[in-house]
Amino acid sequence: MSVVLRVSGPLVEVSGFPGMAMNHLVGLGEEALPAEIVRIDEERVTVQAFEYTGGLRPGSTVAPWHAPLSVWLSPELLGGVFDGMLRPLADAPTWLLPRGADRPVARRHHFRPSVEAGTTVGPGTVLGVLTDCGPVEYRVLVPPGMSGEVETIAAEGDYSTEEAVAGVGGRPVRIAQRWPVRNARPHRGPAGTAKPLLTGQRVVDLLFPVLEGGTVGVPGGFGTGKTMLLQQIAKWCTADVIVYVGCGERGNELADIIDELFALSDPRSGGKLIQRTVIIANTSNMPMMAREASVYTGVTVAEYFRDMGYDTVVVADSTSRWAEALREFASRLGALPAEEGYPADLGSALAAFYERAGAVRIAGGGSGSVTIIGAVSPPGGDLSEPVTAQTERFVRCRWSLDRELAYARHYPAVSWSGSFSYDVDAVAAGYDRAGDQMWGERRGRVVALLAEADRLATLTELIGLEALPADQRVTVLAGRLLREGLLTQNALSANDSHCTMAKTVALTDALTTVIDRCREAVAKDVAPERVEELDFGPLVRARETAGPDDVSAVARLRDEMLARIGQLR
Repeated sequence: MSVVLRVSGPLVEVSGFPGMAMNHLVGLGEEALPAEIVRIDEERVTVQAFEYTGGLRPGSTVAPWHAPLSVWLSPELLGGVFDGMLRPLADAPTWLLPRGADRPVARRHHFRPSVEAGTTVGPGTVLGVLTDCGPVEYRVLVPPGMSGEVETIAAEGDYSTEEAVAGVGGRPVRIAQRWPVRNARPHRGPAGTAKPLLTGQRVVDLLFPVLEGGTVGVPGGFGTGKTMLLQQIAKWCTADVIVYVGCGERGNELADIIDELFALSDPRSGGKLIQRTVIIANTSNMPMMAREASVYTGVTVAEYFRDMGYDTVVVADSTSRWAEALREFASRLGALPAEEGYPADLGSALAAFYERAGAVRIAGGGSGSVTIIGAVSPPGGDLSEPVTAQTERFVRCRWSLDRELAYARHYPAVSWSGSFSYDVDAVAAGYDRAGDQMWGERRGRVVALLAEADRLATLTELIGLEALPADQRVTVLAGRLLREGLLTQNALSANDSHCTMAKTVALTDALTTVIDRCREAVAKDVAPERVEELDFGPLVRARETAGPDDVSAVARLRDEMLARIGQLR
């Protein structure tokens, strides 16, 4: 029998036992505290506990579970709040949850079969659907690695989550399935085409778009609005399922997010947004190892719904706290530290996380996607620190948040000079196929105007605005109009909290048309002061006065502004 030999916080040394393997779980003491094997020596095994080890002592019994960290994937995920090991927190009296607390609640659901007995099926085949799980149709799939003839299939009716509703190849298929979180679920390869993930945030959708199945890093210092931006994306993006991983964040922030998601109406279904959201809450006061596991748990949940044919988004806030857990874990093991004390394999860990994103052909036919958006919280806002630098190696987009923009109350504070997207060409090609051949040119023009306006703003600080040529003064004005009328977005406004692509295009075209007319006016010897004195407020405020998709109101305000410019002499 294996026993505890030494306890040092969450790091526990136990005696060896038959069948031990790396990353397998054991139960420690009378409470069977879950712990993961992280090192195997000749006579002793080192495990890292997922729970507080107070009261555990040498001589306590150790029960090997002979399986890696796995979670139950069930209909109860949607609308639920879970810890880093996917154990429900709604009714948990304490953070100490004994073994078996992760099992799905034995609720009954209405099952409707999709196949008949005698049908030959393979992995990912839809055996039936649950018709009472809210706006997201829950599909009961043949698990990976299972195929054969459907020997039995349950008749339409109500069944418990743990009941077998089918028999395939001599094995039962239950509504709930179990999967190891560190193993990616299999698929058939990349999807042939991809479409943009619309977030409802203009600065993202226009300047730094991401494809469904893409990866995004969101670095920003304290107070720059990372959590607010991620909340907005979780609320308004076009994904079918949202997995929000609160990884090491403050408990009060996560409580506010949960309250908002429970209160917010879903514009797609008319119900509540929480009905298609899974929240994994692993706050800063919860065990470090559970924090380390939480990001893998979140991706596993997203892959499960991807395999049903849905587009999913994983919002990880923040990966810096996850990396700090890796650093603490490596330090306790005595691993040789690398830059700033982080483990030498930090890059490999980040790669293993982000590479699970993608738009793929799923095993049962069709396609699905997992998009990963990870916040990065560099200490002191230093974007050269290891987590930020390593993250940039593995993401397709970076939405860098600027402290000066945030302090100037420009939200979202996404820096147009410090951000990038490698998906721009693919997104432009997609819009071109959809009939908008001008999308790429429109975006390029806005980026060029902003860059030139920033350059001239620096020059203006030295020589003054009046010393610039008239055309350059219009460029400075253009930068201000684009910043205030297009890139700024009010998360508290019903009209401006989110924005359709149609309204984004209308605002962009309206502002650039007005800018062009201003250039024409100064080219005809209209004094630049006359142009600068015009009241552009109604056009700038169109983002809030017009509805989220009210293109006609934007066009009307544009025409009024053009008429006023035409009266200048």
